Amino acid sequence: MSSAVEVAKRKGDAALATAKDVAADAPAAVQKMREDPKAATKGLLNTPFIRAALPFVNGGAAGMVATTVIQPVDMIKVRLQLAGEGAKTGPRATPMSVTRDIMAAGKVMDLYTGLSAGLLRQAVYTTARLGLFDTFMKSLTVRAESKGQKIGFAERATAGLTAGGLAAMVSNPADLALIRMQSDGLKPVAERANYRGVGDALMRIAKNEGVMRLWAGAYPTIVRAMALNFGQLAFFSEAKAQLKDSSMGPRAQTLTASAVAGFFASFFSLPFDFMKTRLQKQSKKPDGTFPYKGMLDCFQKVIREEGPLRFYRGFATYYVRIAPHAMVTLLVADYLNFITK
Repeated sequence: MSSAVEVAKRKGDAALATAKDVAADAPAAVQKMREDPKAATKGLLNTPFIRAALPFVNGGAAGMVATTVIQPVDMIKVRLQLAGEGAKTGPRATPMSVTRDIMAAGKVMDLYTGLSAGLLRQAVYTTARLGLFDTFMKSLTVRAESKGQKIGFAERATAGLTAGGLAAMVSNPADLALIRMQSDGLKPVAERANYRGVGDALMRIAKNEGVMRLWAGAYPTIVRAMALNFGQLAFFSEAKAQLKDSSMGPRAQTLTASAVAGFFASFFSLPFDFMKTRLQKQSKKPDGTFPYKGMLDCFQKVIREEGPLRFYRGFATYYVRIAPHAMVTLLVADYLNFITK
């Protein structure tokens, strides 16, 4: 018994000594942080967990900044895609007419309808897609260098497609809530849901239509994201690689590469974005059925009833939404990555 007590006492003394050492070192550590806060921050940023998380955190922050800037354009884009549904003829909606209608029906801030859902979507979607893309690119670069090769466009495209598809799957509920909130104003006043925010929209959709309804339009959303990321991330990375030896400065290279990426992202993804909007906006008809059974049915009906060019209605507006969003996102992400190196 006495030996056990002595062992416990020795362990207690050792723990006390360790605690005293830590306490003695604490003022020195605090002083060091005060004298050189940058070095202390760098030490934290260099921990394995933080290094792995940074691409995701930086990507999400960049996407949320960009969405706050671009939200009014996104609102107009959605309303353009829903205008004249099911009809080949009739008044042709324009960005200006849609903007006038929104402002005439309410307030200027109505252009920011669905911002909470947009921010949630970016917090999930852009965090995942940019973080995964960066992670995939690092892995592919290491593999290419081990073989004495340089990473090519095919690897960039694969990384962009995979990152986009995975990110779109997990962010679909927020995307659905965004479309519902933005399209709510098109309904008769008595039929509007008048969502109070993204949380209210998600809970009511899940309660009234079922949890799985939160993944309505997931297939075109995933295909759209893969097409968009193929255009945005792959072409941005490729354009930066091509411009690396040009006379442009780093900032000009990033801006030019972002503009190129925005065009290709818009071109490849707009038809899928159009179908995603239609599928996510739809609600049950009086007979209990939906206007569209799925992406293929939506594609066929739009071709038959509205014509193939309807898929590219609002391309200019979509580009104005995608290109600046891509530029702001990629610029902010580039800057955040620079200061957290």
